[in-house]
Amino acid sequence: GDSVTQTEGLVTLTEGSLVVLNCTYQTTYSVSTLFWYVQYLNEAPRLLLRSSTDNKRTEHEGFHAALHKSSRSFRLQKPSAQLSDSALYYCAVETQ
Repeated sequence: GDSVTQTEGLVTLTEGSLVVLNCTYQTTYSVSTLFWYVQYLNEAPRLLLRSSTDNKRTEHEGFHAALHKSSRSFRLQKPSAQLSDSALYYCAVETQ
């Protein structure tokens, strides 16, 4: 079956710090889309980034990630975080 492993979930940040959230996945399908969701306190989760293209960087709200199919990874980064970025982050995979 499909599975996702991420090293962090709840993230509490300090102003200006580098954020790196690691996500690896396993799937038996060749076509996959990876997602990062963010959930702020007392809010529903919302989509932050998605990608199905190998080695292509996607960006949104200062965050960026690139899907690397060879290593089955989708690492989320933000070079200079804000306190308001403190939240729960979820990685997910969709296969076809």
